[in-house]
Amino acid sequence: QVQLVESGGGLVQPGGSLRLSCAASGSIFSIYDMGWYRQAPGKQRELVAAISSGGSTNYADSVKGRFTISRDNAKNTVYLQMNRLNSEDTAVYYCNARRYNLGSRIDSWGQGTQVTVSS
Repeated sequence: QVQLVESGGGLVQPGGSLRLSCAASGSIFSIYDMGWYRQAPGKQRELVAAISSGGSTNYADSVKGRFTISRDNAKNTVYLQMNRLNSEDTAVYYCNARRYNLGSRIDSWGQGTQVTVSS
């Protein structure tokens, strides 16, 4: 089972930038598909961005062109660069690691990091 620790959240003004990091340990990082999800108060958790073990990426429409997901397998870390932030990006951001075993999906989650966009 992989353990995930997020960092990099905080308070930022509209139009600003943040970079989230998610450090993984306890398993072979490179085999996992990684993702960033977020959950705002009163809303369901939603996928923000994902990167496969092979490096393919996909993004929620709301963040395309503003956010970039990347991974460094040598450092067992996945990143989320967030630019041109707005108030609707305010949420708790969670790191996710996903793999499949015998057809079953196995998800691991970090504890979350708060991102607040406010002036």
